[in-house]
Amino acid sequence: MIHFYGIPNCDTVKKARLWLEAQGIDYTFHDYKKEGADAAKVAAWIAAKGVDTVLNKRGTTFRKLSDAEKAQADEPASAATLLVKNPSMIKRPVVEHDGGLLVGFKVDDWETALA
Repeated sequence: MIHFYGIPNCDTVKKARLWLEAQGIDYTFHDYKKEGADAAKVAAWIAAKGVDTVLNKRGTTFRKLSDAEKAQADEPASAATLLVKNPSMIKRPVVEHDGGLLVGFKVDDWETALA
């Protein structure tokens, strides 16, 4: 089973969901805005892919942080806490599948991992 994490109105999430549906791949969608982000999962994603992959530093939520909060984002443990408080800063989408973890939407990576 594929677990898909994101925010429904995000353009990248919309593209990724359309791609999954076009491939006939079933998934469970987890909406951060309604359901929040699980601290253990976020920490595991950071451990697997690194802070730089999981944290979206280009978004407005990150840019609005204080310098002290931005400094916390460089350390995996404090970054996980920051992302749980601000799930909009998690790069989208995140997909857990039997073969591993995908962060962001790149068709080539998704075809290799899921198709």
